[in-house]
Amino acid sequence: MKIKLVMNGPVVLVRGAGEQASGVGLVLAKAGFRVVMTEVAKPLMVRWPVCFGTAVPEGRWQVEGVPASRVEDPKQCETAWRTGVIPVLVDPELKGLSVLNPLVLVDAIMAKRNLGTKRSMARRTFALGPGFTAGVDVDIVVETNRGHHLGRLIYEGAAQPNTGIPGEIGGFSKERVIYSPKAGIFRAKRAIGEQVSTGDCLGVIDDGVRLEEVLSFCTGVLRGLLRTDTSVAEHVKIGDVDPRGQEEYCWTITEKARALGGSVLLGILEGGILCPLRTKE
Repeated sequence: MKIKLVMNGPVVLVRGAGEQASGVGLVLAKAGFRVVMTEVAKPLMVRWPVCFGTAVPEGRWQVEGVPASRVEDPKQCETAWRTGVIPVLVDPELKGLSVLNPLVLVDAIMAKRNLGTKRSMARRTFALGPGFTAGVDVDIVVETNRGHHLGRLIYEGAAQPNTGIPGEIGGFSKERVIYSPKAGIFRAKRAIGEQVSTGDCLGVIDDGVRLEEVLSFCTGVLRGLLRTDTSVAEHVKIGDVDPRGQEEYCWTITEKARALGGSVLLGILEGGILCPLRTKE
């Protein structure tokens, strides 16, 4: 079901249009902000059915009924907003920043490092996860580590450091995430939404010399898998098996992405920049 959005509020630029960024974009668009998302020309998205960045290769996409469309120029964003569509712009270097002139900027690339975001880029700036210092790189850092502090707004300092260990789901952590064993072209043998078992072949990596199988290390539903014929480096995340086995989870954003979106929304409202009756101390 496609949702008709009314986006006539301030402009919010979200850097990245992957899974967590899409949770932020979805929440803010539903709240009425004019959301624009930026991506690279060939984004790597494991859970691409729930990523607005899928609009880059497909032209149009929707997540939980919220539509998005690739635009080629920042000036086309107004047309998208008027029709209730989130524009996705291929602009990793933010060359269109001066045209968009966002009130709020959210770095949701999840690169674990700062790829060029500055506090001066918008009146209120956010970053998700480690790699940023609140008060230096951005105004607010949002904690992304699962657990008690998930979604916490940090006004001074940094988020918890990257542990390199995937969050536990259904009693599984490292086992549920699949990484490329070598560099090459990934070709999928299974599809998102399918039930898989330990030892099943999910795809192969072709490095031009020989094929190497990519195997599942646990039993569950295949919640994420890179699109076939995707070029990958060694040890890149290419798959995600959910041991809970619920297929419907494949087509909706996670509680984590939803929580991060709500936290950013709170940070925008809490800043008082949209509340003219409230004065800053």
